[in-house]
Amino acid sequence: MAFSILVAEDEEITLNNIIETLKEEGFEVTGAKDGNEAMQKIDSAYFDILVTDIKMPGMSGIELLDKIKEKNPETEVIIITGFGSIGSAVKAMKKGAYDYITKPFDLDELLLRINKIHEQKQIKKENIALKTFLGIHKEVTIIARSERMKKILSVIEGMQASDCSVLLTGESGVGKNLLAKIIHFTSTRKDRHFLSINCATLTEELLSSELFGHEKGAFTGAVTTKQGLVEIADTGTLFLDEISELSPNLQAKLLKVVEEGEFYRVGGTRPMRVDVRFLAATNQDVKRLISDGRFREDLYYRLNVMQINIPPLRERVDDIRPLSTFFLQKHLPKSGKKISGFTKEAMDILMNYSFPGNVRELENIVERAIILEKTSQITPESIPQSIRLLQIETLDPDKLKTADELIKEYAEKVLKMFNGNRTKAAEILGMSRTSLWKILKEE
Repeated sequence: MAFSILVAEDEEITLNNIIETLKEEGFEVTGAKDGNEAMQKIDSAYFDILVTDIKMPGMSGIELLDKIKEKNPETEVIIITGFGSIGSAVKAMKKGAYDYITKPFDLDELLLRINKIHEQKQIKKENIALKTFLGIHKEVTIIARSERMKKILSVIEGMQASDCSVLLTGESGVGKNLLAKIIHFTSTRKDRHFLSINCATLTEELLSSELFGHEKGAFTGAVTTKQGLVEIADTGTLFLDEISELSPNLQAKLLKVVEEGEFYRVGGTRPMRVDVRFLAATNQDVKRLISDGRFREDLYYRLNVMQINIPPLRERVDDIRPLSTFFLQKHLPKSGKKISGFTKEAMDILMNYSFPGNVRELENIVERAIILEKTSQITPESIPQSIRLLQIETLDPDKLKTADELIKEYAEKVLKMFNGNRTKAAEILGMSRTSLWKILKEE
């Protein structure tokens, strides 16, 4: 979004000189010959800075200051005054003007003040982005030993110079958010904002305000004007997780931004222009949602310029071992423990598990195991009981066991899980304590 300045000055030569100087510096500048004309332009467009003469026909600079601060408190105001009106300029400062400058003035002096405001606004924008999504940074790591994940990373590498929208699909927990970060931080926008929001976590009203911002008084509780994520992400990337949860109304608003780079704040009457790259993700079948009338087909094709489907963890088993090691190294430091790795038995359990929660579930399992483990390696006992119960026995042709041996071995494992509690073990196994005792006693 270009940095826009409105100059209100009734002296034509002064007005033209200011406009020409500011345009040469790369600012978007609009001129007004009096206060009334300036107010008309304020009603139809947003300005970052107002530079106004204090004395003008129709509406004074003080009156203009009051009007613009009421309409948009974020706009900074610089007052131009003569030596005889310094008292009025001080009054304007008390009303919220940023600064004043006295005639005759050097244009470089005015430019210095404007550049200072520009810099402060940029810093504020960066801080908003940082506070909103603290923890998002360029140091993102992805584990890809399986061929399918290597192919996905190859696709991402091939579109580094592209600025296209990307739709990431796959089950919950497969790493769509992480891949979105990889896409951003390997793109030409890598030095700009990366913001994200989960569309499934907010009501329509709150989500609309978070995405597009709102004007003061737009609804109950809107006591100040607020920038939305679309506006803050200008020149950067906005990641919309669970995009399929957007309401039809918000889908229409988003489509306008994606197609035209233009949107309105909630309660706003003037269009805001931005340059944002959109990445979206969903765990739903979007084509089915389209056929059901729950998702706009035109928005789908706008976001789906490039689609990347991330396979579930159970279909890329080669990634389980390196991911487990990565998560161990990630969470181990805060535990204060010394754990070197996983025992063969523990890793075999993980390698044979289906992981319905995908990579997110694996990370939780490893973090939990670190907390529970009392030895120098992660053992089966530190892995959740539900996973151990689902463990499938792998048959070795050279070490085949009889049915009785397998039953006894399994009963012993269940008994161990319940710390020798035979009543509980028998209940889980669906037998009486006497039957369990007979099985365990057999030699």
